[in-house]
Amino acid sequence: MLVRQLKCSVQKYSTHRCLGLGILSLSESRNFSNHIDSFDREERLDRLDCLSTLPSEAKVVICGGGVMGAAVAYHLAKRGWGEKTILIEREWVGGGSRWYSSGLVGEFKPSLAQVRLAQSSIRLLKELESKGRPTGWKQCGSLLLARTRDRMTVYRRMKSQSVSWGIPCELVTPKRCQEIWPMLNVDDILGGLWIPGDGVGDPHMFCMSLIKEAVENGVKVMEDCAVTGVSSKDGKVSGVETTRGYLQCQYFVNCAGFWARQVGQLAKPQVKVPLLPCEHYYLHTKPIDSLGPMTPVVRDPDGYIYLRERDGCLLAGGFEPVAKPVYEEEIQKSEQRRVAEDWDQFHVLLQELLKRVPALNQAVLHKLCNGLEAFSPDCKWIVGETPEMSNYHVAAGMKTVGISAAGGVAEATVDEIVDGYTKYDMYELHINRFLGLHNNKRFLRDRVKEVPSVHYGLPYPFHEFETGRNLRLSPIYPTLRDNGAVFSQVMGYERPTWFETIDSENNEPISKPLPFKIAHTKTFGKPHWFDIVQREYWACREAVGLSDYSSFTKIDIQSKDLEVVDLLQNLCSNDVDVPIGSIIHTGMQNERGGYENDCSLARISENHYMMIAPTIQQTRCKVWLKRHLPLDGSVSLSDVTSMYTAICVMGPFTRSLMSELTDTDLSPANFPFFTFKELDVGLANGIRAMNLTHTGELGYVLYIPNEFALHVYNRLMAEGEKYGISHVGYYASRALRVEKFFAFWGPDLDTKTTPLECGRTWRVKFDKDIPFIGRDALLRQRDEGVRRQYVQLLLTDHDHELDMWSWGGEPIYRDGNYCGRTTTTSYGYTFKKQVCLGFVQNIDADGIAQPVTNDYLLSGHYEIDIGGIRYAAKVNLHSPNLPTKYPDKERDVYQATRKLHDPQQFLGRHYQP
Repeated sequence: MLVRQLKCSVQKYSTHRCLGLGILSLSESRNFSNHIDSFDREERLDRLDCLSTLPSEAKVVICGGGVMGAAVAYHLAKRGWGEKTILIEREWVGGGSRWYSSGLVGEFKPSLAQVRLAQSSIRLLKELESKGRPTGWKQCGSLLLARTRDRMTVYRRMKSQSVSWGIPCELVTPKRCQEIWPMLNVDDILGGLWIPGDGVGDPHMFCMSLIKEAVENGVKVMEDCAVTGVSSKDGKVSGVETTRGYLQCQYFVNCAGFWARQVGQLAKPQVKVPLLPCEHYYLHTKPIDSLGPMTPVVRDPDGYIYLRERDGCLLAGGFEPVAKPVYEEEIQKSEQRRVAEDWDQFHVLLQELLKRVPALNQAVLHKLCNGLEAFSPDCKWIVGETPEMSNYHVAAGMKTVGISAAGGVAEATVDEIVDGYTKYDMYELHINRFLGLHNNKRFLRDRVKEVPSVHYGLPYPFHEFETGRNLRLSPIYPTLRDNGAVFSQVMGYERPTWFETIDSENNEPISKPLPFKIAHTKTFGKPHWFDIVQREYWACREAVGLSDYSSFTKIDIQSKDLEVVDLLQNLCSNDVDVPIGSIIHTGMQNERGGYENDCSLARISENHYMMIAPTIQQTRCKVWLKRHLPLDGSVSLSDVTSMYTAICVMGPFTRSLMSELTDTDLSPANFPFFTFKELDVGLANGIRAMNLTHTGELGYVLYIPNEFALHVYNRLMAEGEKYGISHVGYYASRALRVEKFFAFWGPDLDTKTTPLECGRTWRVKFDKDIPFIGRDALLRQRDEGVRRQYVQLLLTDHDHELDMWSWGGEPIYRDGNYCGRTTTTSYGYTFKKQVCLGFVQNIDADGIAQPVTNDYLLSGHYEIDIGGIRYAAKVNLHSPNLPTKYPDKERDVYQATRKLHDPQQFLGRHYQP
C-alpha cells in the first residue's frame, strides 16, 4: 500500500484523491521505524584534509563543493594544477541530502556535444570504481517506453543516430519491455528503446571520491567559507573576496549550482548566469521484494516519469508539463532547498506512475521529497568563459543530472583553462549564447515553468518556447504580424518563419491587430507549412520577396587611422583591405583553424567597417572582437544591432523595384554584386544598402535607421505590388540557402570546422602581409589533407509526401559503410528533393579517419539513414547552378562553396566575396 502522507495536515488527500491506493495505519507504519536508511549517512571530508585558514593566493579558485566543483578540482589535479587550486564551499563538501537526487546516468542527449560529455562522465565513473573509489555506479541499462507513434519515430531516429554517437541500443517490442521490467503495465505501450550502457550512480559518493583524489594530488579545500565577491583588473579575474578573507587568483570557476546566478551577481562587473529554480520531486518507497540491484532504469517520457531501483526500493520522479518556479532569494543553505511537498503539483506524475506500475498501489511510501533544481532558459547546461570577465568560467545548470554531466563538463572546463580550448565543440552550451535579457528574473520566472518539460517532451524540429515572448521586436513587427506572420524566437527576437494567408469573411475588412502566433512543426514528416513556404520560395526566385533580417548581429568597427584594418587582417582569414564600398565574406578562425565567427564585412570608409554576423553570434562575436582589440584603445566597436531595421528584398525584379524608390544608379556597373552604398529610399536617407541577400538570390539588404523603417517598408510594399511582392519568412530563405549549399553557423560551421573542410579555401588568403589567427594550422591541414569534407546530398528515392524527413543528425553511408552525418537539411523546391548538408569522412578498417579526396567523395554510392530506412543520395561537392526563368550572370556566378577562387569569372571591380 502506497502511503502519501501520515500527517493530519494532508488527511484530506487520503479520502477524496486516493486513486485506488490503500492507506497504511500509523501503528503499521511504526514497524518501519527501525529501518536504517543509507541515504541519511553522509560522508564528510576529514578535517585534516581541509584548510583552517585561507591562503593569500592561488592560481584557480573553484566556488562550490558539489559534484561539479569536485570534478573540476579532480581534472585540474590530473592536469598537474592541484597545488595551484583551492576549492571553496560555503557549507561542507558533498553537502545536501542524498534523498534529493536521482543518480540517473544516460548517454543519449539532444546533441553530439552533450553525448560526448556524458560519455566522458561515464568513463570517469568506471575509472574511479576500478581504482577502488566508490561512486555507486551500476551499469543496469535503461528502458525508454513509447506510447505514441511519434515517440517510436524518435526512438527509431535515436537508433539510427546511435551509429554516429557510438551508443549500443535496441528497439524492443511491448512484450520485450515487460520481460526487461516485469512490473510494467504495457497495455498502452507501442514499443521501446533498450540502452544497455546506461546506468545509475550516487552523486554524493561520486563527489567524495573525486574530491579525495583531488586532495591527494594537491588541491586545497576550504569549508565554511562563502564567496562574497569576485574582483577583476583589466577585464580579467584578479581575486576573490570571501567570509574568511581575500584571495588573489588568476582563474575563477563558478560551480555553485543552485546559487550560480547569485554568485555571478557578486562579481565586479556582474556576471550573468541565467538560472532559476523550480520544484522537483523524488518519491521513495520502502523495500520491494521483487526489485534486484540491477533492475534497469525506466523512462516513460509520454507520462513525464522515470523509475529506478535504489537499495531495494523504488525511486520515482519526473518532469511535469508545467513546473512550479520558486523565489530563491531567501534560500541561503542547502537544507532550505528541501521544501514542503505539494501533492497537487506531484499529482500528475503520481497518476502516471500508478498507471505504468500498478504494483505501486501495494507499495509502501517512505517519503516524497521536494527539492529545488535550477534550470537555464533553454534547458541546456551552461559552461564556458563568461563574456563579462576573462578567466571567469561557469559550469552550472546541470538540471538534476549533474552526475551525468559533471565528468565531461569538468574536463572541458579544465581543458579551456589549461590549454585555452577544449576538444569538444561547446557553442550550443556556451554561456555566450545568452544576452542580458535572459538573466532578467521576471523572464526566468516566466520561462522556467515550461523548461523542465522539455526533458521528456517530443523533440519535434524547430522547437519553440511559448513563454518569454514578444521581447525584441523590429519596428515593422506589428505590420508583419497583421499580414499573417508566424514567429520563431532567436536571441529574444521575434523573427517571421512564414506568412499565413489572411482571408476575409464575406468580403468584410480584416480586424486588426491579428493575434500573435508561434511557429510549430509537430511532425517528423512533411510539415503543415510546406505549401506556404513553397509559395514564398518561388516569390524569391521569380518575383520579389521581402524578409525581415533585423535580428542579424550588426557591429560597427572603427579607428582614427588604419588600426582597424590591421586588427581585422589579423582576425580574418580573408583579405579585408579591399576598396571602400566592397563587401567580403570571411571567417574568423581560432588557433586550430576552426571558426569563431562567420560574417560579412562592408567597408563603409577607409577606417570604418560594418560587420554582419548570425543572430546567435551577437554575444560571442563581440567577445571575440573585444578580447583582441589593441590595448591602446585605437579601435572601437559598437553593437548597432538594435539601431537598424534590416529588410531584405530578393528576386529577379528587385533592381527594378529599388530603382523606383531611389535616385542612385543601381546598374551593375555602378552598384555591382557584393558592394555597399548609402542610399535615399523613398523620403528616407542614411540607409545602408548591401547588394547581396545571404541566399544566393539577387537583391538587397537595407539597413534602415529605426525611425525610417516603417516608411521604407510601406514604400517597398506599395511600389512592389506591380512586381508581385510577397512577404517571406525564415523557412523560405533557409530553403534557398540549403539548396545553394550555404553553410550555417552552429550546425555546419563551428570551432572545430575549418574553411578547408567546407569548400571555402578560396576565402582564405594565406599570403596576406599580416598573418591571421589560425594560419599555421590551416597550412598544416592543407599539406596533410583534410579528414572530412562538407558535401551536399540530394535524396533520389525519397518521397517527401509519405516518407519521414531528414531533420539533421542522420548517419551517412558510403558503399554501405558509415562515413559521416548530416548537419543542416531542407526540402529543395527547385530540385524537388530532400537536400542534406553534412560531413563525410574516409574511415579505414581500424576506425581511423584518413585524408579525403575528391576522387574518394565522387566514387562512392551514398545513402542516408532516416529512422532506420536508408535512402540513396547524389553527392555535390560545390554549389549547384539552379535552373531559373530569369537567368542572371551576377547571381549565377556566386557560389558559397567551391574548390578554388578564379577572379576572372566574377563581375564588378569590387567583387571580393
